[in-house]
Amino acid sequence: MSRIAGCFAALAAQGRKALIPYVTAGDPSAAVTVPLMHAMVEAGSDIIELGMPFSDPMADGPVIQLACERSLAAGTTLLGVLDMVRQFRQDNDTTPVVLMGYLNPVEAMGYEVFAERAAAAGVDGVLLVDLPPEEAVELAPLFDRHGLDRVFLLAPTTTEARMKTIADAGTGYLYYVSLKGVTGSASLNAEEVAAKVETIRKHAKLPIGVGFGIKDAASAQAVSRVADGVVVGSALVQRIADHAQQPEAIPAQVAGLLAEMRAVMDQSE
Repeated sequence: MSRIAGCFAALAAQGRKALIPYVTAGDPSAAVTVPLMHAMVEAGSDIIELGMPFSDPMADGPVIQLACERSLAAGTTLLGVLDMVRQFRQDNDTTPVVLMGYLNPVEAMGYEVFAERAAAAGVDGVLLVDLPPEEAVELAPLFDRHGLDRVFLLAPTTTEARMKTIADAGTGYLYYVSLKGVTGSASLNAEEVAAKVETIRKHAKLPIGVGFGIKDAASAQAVSRVADGVVVGSALVQRIADHAQQPEAIPAQVAGLLAEMRAVMDQSE
C-alpha cells in the first residue's frame, strides 16, 4: 500500500478527513521549505502538496503566480525541489508528498529520469495540471513502475462520462477543483460542492480531495463534511508572501492557520 492510500485508510478508520496544504517549493527561498513542511505536519497536515515553480502557471491566480516568481528568482530548480523532499524524508518517512505543477519542467528533465529521481527522493505522487489522462499514456507506466501515484483534476464542468475516465486513470486520490477559474479566485458554495462530490463518488472509488476557494477554518470545515480531503493553497501562500522579508516567521504563520483548520475539521466529524 502506498503512503497516500495508507494515509487515507488510516484517516477513514478514525472517522477523520485529510488536511492537504499546498505551498510552492523554494518560496521565498530554499532554506524555508523543509522547516515549513515539518511545521505543517506538526500543525495537523496529513499530505503535503509541494508546488514545482514554473514561469507560466496558467491555472493559478496572482498569489501563487507571485510565489512561483519568488521561488524562481531565488534559484529554485526541479532538482532543487527533489532535494527538498529528500531532506524532508530524513526526519519524516510517513507523511505523503505530492509534487504539483506543470508538465514542461518534467518534459525538460525527461519522463524516465524524473520518475526515477522523484521516487528516490521520497515523492509519493504527482499532479500535473496540464496533463489530462489521454496525454499521460507514456508517463503512467513509468509512474507505476516507480510507485508514484497519478493525481488528476476534475472541474465543475466535468461531465459524468469524463469523471469515469479520469477516475479510472488516477491513483492515490482525485482533486476536485471546486470553482471555475484560477486558484485563490472566488468563494466556494458548499452545497454545490457536496452535490458534485456525490456525483463523482458514483464513478470513482478513490478518495476525493477538494481545493480552490478554501480560505479559512469555516470553509475547510464545510468541505470536510462532504469530501475525503481538504486542499488549501492560496491562503497559506499569501501568509508566506506577507512574511517574505521575515522568513523565520513563516512556519509559525502557516502552521497557525492549518491548526485552526485541523481543529474545526475534527469537530465536524
